[in-house]
Amino acid sequence: MPGPPGLGSSILGFSWADAKNEDRERAWRASRETKLETIPNCEACAKPTPEEVQGWAQSFDKLMKSPAGRNVFREFLRTEYSEENMLFWLACEELKTECNKHTIDEKARMIYEDYISILSPKEVSLDSRVREVINRKMQEPSSHTFDDAQLQIYTLMHRDSYPRFLNSAIYKSLLQTVSHSSSES
Repeated sequence: MPGPPGLGSSILGFSWADAKNEDRERAWRASRETKLETIPNCEACAKPTPEEVQGWAQSFDKLMKSPAGRNVFREFLRTEYSEENMLFWLACEELKTECNKHTIDEKARMIYEDYISILSPKEVSLDSRVREVINRKMQEPSSHTFDDAQLQIYTLMHRDSYPRFLNSAIYKSLLQTVSHSSSES
């Protein structure tokens, strides 16, 4: 978000990006807990094999299909203050498994409040077309109310965060650890 017109990007060494990052960090820290209590801090999973960890570099889909992969990627997203993208994606996946109409309505409302509402500190970045579709679908929520938004966030994570994840200390350290421990076996 640019500063006011006519002002440079930095005034007395303070940039608008710094202010935005500080606000985002403050909101992120204040909002670590979601209304969706069913999303654990990390998914239960077995320790990944070296082949599995190496496979995550070959395909974002492999990473996202692996509970261990999602946990490590989520840890990385947390360092970038974009964990809400994974939390939203997981909440949508969980919603798709629901059959009970009342539960679907309740979970859809919580997902909307946690991730779609412009008032939420964990709001995910969606284009206006997708927001309009969601607002219409929220009149009669279904387990697929957020499909367009989920795809948009999946694509954002794939194109934006995933390449940085592969070059991150988190991934490289895990790759080295699992490779080292398998060579000792």
